[in-house]
Amino acid sequence: MSTRQVTAIGFDADDTLWQNEQFYRLTERHFASLLADFADETHISARLLDAEKRNLSHYGFGIKGFTLSMVETAVEVTEGRVPAGVIAQILDIGRDLLRHPVESLPHVHETLEALAGRYFLVMITKGDLFDQERKLAQSGLGDYFDAVEIVSDKTAVTYRRIFSKLADGPERAMMVGNSLKSDIVPAIAAGSYGIFVPHELTWVLEHVEPPVEAPRFRQIAHLGELHSIIETIG
Repeated sequence: MSTRQVTAIGFDADDTLWQNEQFYRLTERHFASLLADFADETHISARLLDAEKRNLSHYGFGIKGFTLSMVETAVEVTEGRVPAGVIAQILDIGRDLLRHPVESLPHVHETLEALAGRYFLVMITKGDLFDQERKLAQSGLGDYFDAVEIVSDKTAVTYRRIFSKLADGPERAMMVGNSLKSDIVPAIAAGSYGIFVPHELTWVLEHVEPPVEAPRFRQIAHLGELHSIIETIG
């Protein structure tokens, strides 16, 4: 067994390895423009967020749930008067999200290349199974990873299960991601290191306070700084 303190590294996918939230924001603006005759953009966005919150337990995370929430919001905002043509356009922009090309973030390829083979690398992502598989395939990053876990949600239980099953346990693992709520706080609660890589756009439902007092919390500006953090941990 390795004498390193960390032997496994988990990576979030959306907005950690590749761009994601910016495409949702653009789609949301397009959606609001379709309903401009019924309400202003701020009101529509607030109603959409309410629908997303309600629907998470039904549809989970991902584009399909987001699209259904847009449809539901359109019906609510228009009091049932939304034209069929607008519903068709909403479905079209949802499909466009599912077809959007994958754009890797800076420092991703060189960082994964430097770590692959030296650590057990696992991509841990939540969302729609088919969409996440599509993005991984298009990203060209799949060969760097020893395992891929697509989960319905990320909790301390999730991280304990994954790192215990695939590696040397959560205490000898770290999780790298842009979401404090999903990637960092639960990983630290599981006993792992949590390496926070902020993204300029993060979904409001993923916002929590950073656990700055936690001994295993670290923050870096971009993935290019990950290797130096790993070296200080050992």
